Amino acid sequence: MKMRVAVLLAVIAMFCAADAQKCALDGLMSSLTKSVASAVLEKVTLSCIDATAKGSLVDCPAGYKPTGCSCGNACGSWDIRNDQTCHCQCANQDWTAARCCKIALK
Repeated sequence: MKMRVAVLLAVIAMFCAADAQKCALDGLMSSLTKSVASAVLEKVTLSCIDATAKGSLVDCPAGYKPTGCSCGNACGSWDIRNDQTCHCQCANQDWTAARCCKIALK
């Protein structure tokens, strides 16, 4: 299979070398890239859930990653720690929420 692909690319390159202005290699590569991307995206799904906790920290469940955080007491300052935990930076937080997402295969 690899040999067939290599031969095909060599033939295309030979045709393109003869007349670079009329070469359709860019169009071919663009079409192939779109086709592969389309096939991958058809098999992938994004799954998101909400997690909440009292205080200034909330962890996403295993397999999920935080994509955004929300804080109580009108606190707008937050960060994501260790790629797993939402942390509200204001003092005396009554609650913290996280939007947790994961990419999965269908």
